[in-house]
Amino acid sequence: MQNFPTLVFIPGAWHAATCYDLVIELLQEKHNLKCIAVTLPSTTGDPNASFKDDLDAARKAVSDETSCGRDVIVIAHSYGGIVGNSVIKGFARPRETAKGTSIQHAEASQGPATGHVIGLILIASGYTFTGLAFMDPFFGRPPPTWRVNKATGFAEIVIPTREFFYHDLTADEAEYRCSQLRPQSLKALFEGGEYSYSGWLDVPSWYIGTIEDYGLPVVVQRMNVGMARGMGASVEHRELQTSHSPFLSQPEATVHIMVEAVEAFTGRRVGDIAAKRGQDNRVKLPEPRLWQPFTWFKFGLPLVLGHIIGKCVLVFNWGRSLWKYR
Repeated sequence: MQNFPTLVFIPGAWHAATCYDLVIELLQEKHNLKCIAVTLPSTTGDPNASFKDDLDAARKAVSDETSCGRDVIVIAHSYGGIVGNSVIKGFARPRETAKGTSIQHAEASQGPATGHVIGLILIASGYTFTGLAFMDPFFGRPPPTWRVNKATGFAEIVIPTREFFYHDLTADEAEYRCSQLRPQSLKALFEGGEYSYSGWLDVPSWYIGTIEDYGLPVVVQRMNVGMARGMGASVEHRELQTSHSPFLSQPEATVHIMVEAVEAFTGRRVGDIAAKRGQDNRVKLPEPRLWQPFTWFKFGLPLVLGHIIGKCVLVFNWGRSLWKYR
């Protein structure tokens, strides 16, 4: 596979690793890229499975590749984003100081591994804050789409699952995909903040937004991208006119963006033809345009609001660090 990075796929809540089968088949057969899909323990029917268990499963997949000298690109969907962000800890290349000497993040040393995580692709997900569990930014309150069942220890979806995840699939395909959903451990969603990590600050990232998303509104996704950029992250942003699961409803367009991202991360073409912007007209560029005022509100306002939030977080962290060392 010509020494291209391995793509490590992390699914979201309730989802098995098989949700990525369509895009993995295209990436392997058409683009000759090695792909590994992680099974998250929190979706295997064990209510005691934790975020740490999910993170350990992802770290093993990444470590198995980097220890063999292969670089890795992490691809994560929805809840899987907190796992994907956190797994980067210790696997990114050392940063360079102003004097040209490399430095490692605290606790980032992983010994003799020769490969690194060189990029992150998030799909309808979020940028994780170090020290926060998945539900902490929501103040521990689940959205109207699912509820806490303390008796079983699982998160229960309370709206039709097709509407939640797959409203743009055919009826038969949606029925099959709904049948593949698994119980989701509450423990993984509400606990484990001590293991989370803002890996998106260590590597460049691409974000695939989902315009018709009923689970995570696209305006929230755009604000998330703006926040990450406001905090200094490198983020390329694309969107698809899909539900929460573009890897099932538009696998070809999703793969197009992934290949474009791989080329950006590596600086090399994947196959004979580079993935160029505009080859797939289903891929949207969420950028405000001066000659299209509507885009100022559709894209510009959420991105600017997110940017402001990101700057506020930086100021808060700066103030907290000053107070800590008083």
